[in-house]
Order: sequence, then structure tokens, then C-alpha cells
Amino acid sequence: MITAIALDDETPALKVIESFCSKVDFINLQKTFTSTLEAKHYLDQYPADLIFLDINMPAASGIDFYKAIRQDTMVIFTTAYSEYAVEGFNLKAVDYLLKPFKFDRFLQAVEKARDFYALTKSKTASPYLFIRADYSLIKVDFDNILFVEAMEDYLRIRLKQQRPVVARMTMKHMEEKLPPNRFVRVHRSYIVSISKIDNVRSRTVVVEGTEIPVSKGYMDHLRQAIQS
Repeated sequence: MITAIALDDETPALKVIESFCSKVDFINLQKTFTSTLEAKHYLDQYPADLIFLDINMPAASGIDFYKAIRQDTMVIFTTAYSEYAVEGFNLKAVDYLLKPFKFDRFLQAVEKARDFYALTKSKTASPYLFIRADYSLIKVDFDNILFVEAMEDYLRIRLKQQRPVVARMTMKHMEEKLPPNRFVRVHRSYIVSISKIDNVRSRTVVVEGTEIPVSKGYMDHLRQAIQS
């Protein structure tokens, strides 16, 4: 069951979402809000899996609101303004509903959320993950990942014999997505595939010919990962 909240400054819009959610057996709409402050306070105490979020609101935009909350929370943006679509997808939105939307379109959006939720929850069992990049979800096999490198607000996922995938994501979020028995954090800016390590030299690991620094604080963690 996916727990959800809805945030919109228009009560009729919230009523529509409430009605549509009542027809879907895998969405538990816990609460609705017209105030961004009240919604933020609620989420701080009761994290939700999904937010139905209006973009154009008087106090703070939905985009600014989403940037201020946990980035592992799924979001479906709802708005009457199509020009926000590109920025919405840049923020890893599951979908973007243009008002007024009908139930069939709503169902399509929440089914995408359900599928994405199932993938993230089964990450240790699945041999792959999905990364949002270039306005789409890209399937990345764990076997093909060499290492992950942080670049300011983005990550570069270096792959074996494939072009790198660049995604807007934190290292912490990426580390949570990767199975710990296959990947190890060796630096604040690097996660490496344990099976792809060619050798370890002092404070450096070599992965497919690329030298990657190992921070002192991660050295014991690296040794344990290699030994296990």
C-alpha cells in the first residue's frame, strides 16, 4: 500500500484527488492540505510515499516545496499550466497531471507510481535499478556499474562498455538504492562495484584502469567489504 498526501490551494481540486484515490486499492490518501507549511510539518512527522502536488500556489510553489522535503518521496505534480512540465520531470516526478484530468489519466499516473515503488522496495532482489535521467527512466543493470561519481548536484554512473548515465541525485540516495553486498562507498564522492575492483594500493582502488581515491574514514569499510 502506498501512503500519500495531497497539497493544493484549491479545495475542489483536492476533492477530485480524494474521490479518485478512493477508487484505487493501492493508494492510501492519508491527508489533504491547502497550506504548504502545514503539509511540511505533517511530512516531518509522518513521511509519505507519494505526494499529489499542485505547482502554482500563493505562498510557495510546489516545485520549491518539493525541493525542501525528502527526495525519496515520489511526486505527481498537478497543475493547469503545461509550461512547468519540463522542470517537474527534472525533479524526478513520477508523472505530471494537467488539470482538469479524468480518472483514466489519474489511474495511469498512480500505476506508474506503484511500479516505481515496487522497484525501489525490491532493490536487493532485482538485478537492476531504474534511474531518472534525460526525462525518462533508464534501466541500469548492477552488473554493468563500475563506479558512481559525485559531481556537485549530479551523479555520473560509469558503466562497462556503455555511455555513463548522469542523474540529479545525492550520493546518500544512490547508496541506499544499491545492494550493500555488491557496492561500497570509498569516498564522499565515489561508490564502487566490489566485483570490479582490480586492486587496492594504499589509499587508492583501481576499477577497470581508473584510479579512485579512498578516504581514510572509509578504509575499514572497504576492507570489510572486500573480505566479506
